[in-house]
Amino acid sequence: MLTGIIHAVQGQVRIRAECAFPERVLNLCGARDLAFWDLKWESPTAFTCRISRRDWRILRETGQHLDCTFSVVGLEGIPYFLFRFRHRQALVTGLFVCALGLFLSSFFVWDFSVEGNVNVPTEKILRALEENGVSRGVFGLTLNGEDIRNHVLLDIPELSWISVNVSGCRASVSVRERIPAPELIDKRVPTNIVARRAGLVRSVQTMGGVACVLPGTAVTEGQLLISGVEDTGTFGARVLAGLGTVQARTWYTLRTTVPLTAPQKQFTGQEKTGFSLVFGTRRIKFFSNSSITQGNYDKITDRFPLSLFGIPLPLTIVRERWRFYEIIPTAQNSAQIEKTMEAVLTEQLHHMVDPFGSVRSTLCSSRQKGDNLIVTLSAECEEQIGLSIPIYSDHTDNPGS
Repeated sequence: MLTGIIHAVQGQVRIRAECAFPERVLNLCGARDLAFWDLKWESPTAFTCRISRRDWRILRETGQHLDCTFSVVGLEGIPYFLFRFRHRQALVTGLFVCALGLFLSSFFVWDFSVEGNVNVPTEKILRALEENGVSRGVFGLTLNGEDIRNHVLLDIPELSWISVNVSGCRASVSVRERIPAPELIDKRVPTNIVARRAGLVRSVQTMGGVACVLPGTAVTEGQLLISGVEDTGTFGARVLAGLGTVQARTWYTLRTTVPLTAPQKQFTGQEKTGFSLVFGTRRIKFFSNSSITQGNYDKITDRFPLSLFGIPLPLTIVRERWRFYEIIPTAQNSAQIEKTMEAVLTEQLHHMVDPFGSVRSTLCSSRQKGDNLIVTLSAECEEQIGLSIPIYSDHTDNPGS
């Protein structure tokens, strides 16, 4: 394959030789060290082959005394291809300018990819990079990775590490989010553990203080679970930090009311489409007005980045479509409403329970009341219900007394 590329760059000639003694032509090529390939015999006195452009000139000059007829079957390679445009200076100039522009644009950053972020939005990272001089169209060789990292980490405290690697026209941004430090418990502050919500206690684990409930006990919200006041039996009582966890079975009832008739969109079939070209950060619109003041519509924007031979170009075609619709009251299916609201209430339930425990089972029911549908979600969960609150006493309020 490499040999074929070299021949294409240097240029090659496909010739036909016809002679009464064709072996003389081959002997001449061997004597003059003229390379040829793809030899094909057409008859006992004629054959075709390929030869380089330089060797063809030598063979044509030295082969005149052989009483042999040479004819050119085809000219192949880049030199012969470019020779066709010798009278089209404007086209050649345009091709040269495009090639030069493509070469120079490869030193600029036109595309970004961000990886490693989960909680920090990609838009926030790109905005911080832009504020620190890393944006579309920046010269890639002038970027200082250490300086960028120091400034962006100050702008986004949620990140612990960031790196920007430039490869051609693309900048790969790798980030690592900071793991928040756990909240420290001050054991010097006297506290009690009370019930965050009502439930049935399953287990009590104390690491400080006195347990006030036993497994199997039903507790109400705000009830004392672990006391920070401990009776020493000899010198009265001492106040300390009540620490521990209380696992309990809890029950939730979430309810919502949804009307059976709701407005829905019905598309009219009328659409409006506009195209624009984004060059770097500049936008060129090919339509007169993008603002629509009458009617309801959905705006859909599609972006098509352009590339050449896999190299991103600073050009993006943007297509904007406006689909018009009307608002029409429509009767809703009660079964579909129940299914949808069950998913919504379940998500809300997990948002409430997951930080403290897990959901064991759920049951969804619904009933119609007038023009509304009441959806109820009942759930049984297991979670940690202990909540630490400080003990307010004369001793803690006046430490010097």
